[in-house]
Amino acid sequence: MREQSPRILMVGAAESAPYARSIADRAFLVVFASDVSATAAFFERLGFERHFQLPPEGEPGYVGLRRGAYEVAVVANEWPAEQYGLQLGDGVRFELFVYVDELDRLVEELRAAGVAVLREPTDMPWGERVAYVTDPDGNPVALAEG
Repeated sequence: MREQSPRILMVGAAESAPYARSIADRAFLVVFASDVSATAAFFERLGFERHFQLPPEGEPGYVGLRRGAYEVAVVANEWPAEQYGLQLGDGVRFELFVYVDELDRLVEELRAAGVAVLREPTDMPWGERVAYVTDPDGNPVALAEG
């Protein structure tokens, strides 16, 4: 049997270097959101950049975001029911851990924008400074500075 070369995933108009890679090397978190635009904007405040949106114009039902080699997708809360017949649970549905520069400044900017701060920036025993905020649906997001 002949070995096939890996499929290459090309995203965006540039179709260039850092994101052109084997599909088997790609994975990302999918965040279910009651307001896709607001949740995407929250992740953009954390340094993620929007690279894909469906529909391309108007209110999105899906937004793909990148930060370096890492990706997050934001989809409407209805996605699980529509795609595989499951309902979202109540309460916390995930925790995301994101490294940032200038943690204290970012936490103050997020607070001023109405983001809930669950835990103020704290020096941890392992040497990092960590704070917890919430995304627009109340899921915890750890912000850390090394």
